[in-house]
Amino acid sequence: MTSETSTTLAQPSLTEELLRYLQQGRDALLRSLDGLGDYDVRRPLTPSGTNLLGLVKHVAGVELAYLADSVGRPSGERLSWVEDGSIWDSADMWATAEESGDDLVRLYQQAWAHCDAAVRELGLDAPASVEWWPEERRRTTLGSLLVRCVAEVSQHAGHADVLRESIDGRGGRDHDEMGGEEWWTAHLARIQAAADAHRETPSGGEAGS
Repeated sequence: MTSETSTTLAQPSLTEELLRYLQQGRDALLRSLDGLGDYDVRRPLTPSGTNLLGLVKHVAGVELAYLADSVGRPSGERLSWVEDGSIWDSADMWATAEESGDDLVRLYQQAWAHCDAAVRELGLDAPASVEWWPEERRRTTLGSLLVRCVAEVSQHAGHADVLRESIDGRGGRDHDEMGGEEWWTAHLARIQAAADAHRETPSGGEAGS
């Protein structure tokens, strides 16, 4: 007679899953700075001024605002762009000449350590209040704010990937796993050919019509 034993693997809690995804975004964002000098991490790379170090500065403030201040766990970090109100003029989206890149990275790492501790201590159902939101909807939960931060950091990590590729052509983590230079050249050609099929001709028609 054979006895069957079923083993149930322990599943991570929702809190830990959300923090794991948040950390993936954080790590990806900081990887975008690897190997670049002070100029390249600061210079605006889009018409709206998006830049790599500015993204790091921005998300550090976002996490502290939502996952610390809004749940009654302020970190004690002094963010000059918050104190002087210049955040409302997008001062959190770029690094001044006086702001050290190393200091902003360190600020972000300290911010996420503080925020993670607050999340684990308080739990997803902890009440939160976002003072800069309209009064009728500023009361929420830490869990809702954590989801918001996962989405925001992931979005900006994606921005950073594209910005980094525009600087020196370095692709994402799986770039080399997909193929070598020959594979990528052929891949780009396939995409271009598909786009060319819809290129408008001088007469206003399309190339394929």
